[in-house]
Amino acid sequence: MMSAQLSTRAGLFPSKQVEERVRHPTKCGHASRPSPAQIAARVVPTFCAYTSSFLPGLCTRSSQRTSVVRRQKAVSICCNAMATGKEKERAYKIPPPYHPTQDIKEIIRIALAEDAGDIGDITSYSTIPAETQATATFLAKADGIIAGLSVAEMVFEEVDPSLKVEWTVSDGDVISYGMKFGTVKGSAIALLTAERVALNFMQRMSGIATATKIMADAAKPARILETRKTVPGLRVLDKWAVLIGGGENHRMGLYDMLMIKDNHVAAAGGMTAAVTRSREYMKGRGLKLEIELEARTLEEVREAMAVVAADPDPETGRICRIMLDNMTLDAMKEAVGIIGERVETEASGNVTIETVHAIGGCGVTYISSGALTHSVTALDISFNIENL
Repeated sequence: MMSAQLSTRAGLFPSKQVEERVRHPTKCGHASRPSPAQIAARVVPTFCAYTSSFLPGLCTRSSQRTSVVRRQKAVSICCNAMATGKEKERAYKIPPPYHPTQDIKEIIRIALAEDAGDIGDITSYSTIPAETQATATFLAKADGIIAGLSVAEMVFEEVDPSLKVEWTVSDGDVISYGMKFGTVKGSAIALLTAERVALNFMQRMSGIATATKIMADAAKPARILETRKTVPGLRVLDKWAVLIGGGENHRMGLYDMLMIKDNHVAAAGGMTAAVTRSREYMKGRGLKLEIELEARTLEEVREAMAVVAADPDPETGRICRIMLDNMTLDAMKEAVGIIGERVETEASGNVTIETVHAIGGCGVTYISSGALTHSVTALDISFNIENL
């Protein structure tokens, strides 16, 4: 049960050539720059070739010639799985959000490559016979909402597709301290190669899901959103964890919704000018995106509603929401009264587990909290290999 206990929780790019390939991220309209898929296709083979060629030299220098074949075989567990690019159909309990340039498999490959460095898990290679089989258990060391099971499963598949993963829970389920909720069976070296990356994803996602569940329950009848304050490169996973915890996603990035804030208004010469220019821009490019306007005072709320009332072309850039930023509770209630049901409302700023219930009682549609992803406390989970 989600108890009072919970409610108190407030390279492996080894060459300059490969480094150059990943230096410039993909941008819309720049076809000459490599896509994430192209980057992965180039980096993974380099990783495999570099690692395989490096190990014999390492073993020769260490006078461990007899272990060369065993170690190369162990490294190939990771290399071969990463190079195959195999993907199986998955039935997600809660599907991940869509992003046009991020791919979860590529995120996992980069994480594994980062951890493996230029020679892989040298501790496991040097201490465990390559043929050793083992069973490992996932153990909850805190109460919370479990998230990231699908991601962890993909990590194990990427390292060694023959590993067998079984769960007794699903993403979004409650786990409690001392609960064993999953096992992985197969190569001991593969288990240990995947362990930390799998746990890193699971613990972070579970921490986000747990915090989201607590805040979403306290915010009712308002609905809880996260923001763009996510770890660079992990936005899809951070926002997926929010969904698993019972929250909803705000815009994914700068590209899928217009959010006209104080700096845009200042640079554009006023709120009306900013909205007018944004609609002209979208109309000229055949875009139809919704617009959210930020208001910090009741005066700005009235100005925003005047823009809504004069809405000349709701089909091109419909104003769907007014953000009430850092307002007092009394001001927020008055703002909601001014806006009525003409557009949605979103409370933002100073949102904590202590304040969210009172904010939700002001009548806003949504409450957005950056703390869900930028100040997450990872949920403690351990991964233990059973005695052989």
